Amino acid sequence: MQYQYILIDCPPALDLLTLNDLLAADSVLIPIQCEFFALEGISELFTTIDRIRDSFRHHLKIEGILLTMFDERTTLARQVAQDLRDFFKGEVFRTIIPRNIRLAEAPSYGKPILSYDIRSKGAESYIQLAKEILANEQTARSAP
Repeated sequence: MQYQYILIDCPPALDLLTLNDLLAADSVLIPIQCEFFALEGISELFTTIDRIRDSFRHHLKIEGILLTMFDERTTLARQVAQDLRDFFKGEVFRTIIPRNIRLAEAPSYGKPILSYDIRSKGAESYIQLAKEILANEQTARSAP
C-alpha cells in the first residue's frame, strides 16, 4: 500500500530516536507552544536540522512552524507569535491551534480530537491546518 503522508510524532527532546525520525522524513512540521521557553528550543532544533542536512546530505524541508496552545487573551502568547512571524517570515502557518479543553480531554478518552469532538475549536483548527498544508503542497507542485 502506498501513502501520500506518514506522520511521525516525536518528543521535543533531540535524542537518537528523534534524529532517526528526522533522517527518515522528507519534511518537518514544527509545533511550538506560544510561551517564552519554547523560543529557546526552536533555535536548537534548527541547528540540529542544519547538521542533518550537512552531515548526511539529507534535504530536510521545513514544512512550517505551527503555533500551538495559543491563548489569545495573553500578551505573552501574542508577542511570541509575532516574534516567530517576524523572524521566520513565511514559514509560520496561518492556522493557529488554540488552547482548548476538548483537545486536552481527547487523549484521556483514547480518541483523536476528530473522533472525540469534531465541532470543537481545536478540531476545527486541525482541519484548517490540513487544508493549509494541502493548499501549500498544491501551490508548490504548480510552481515552475
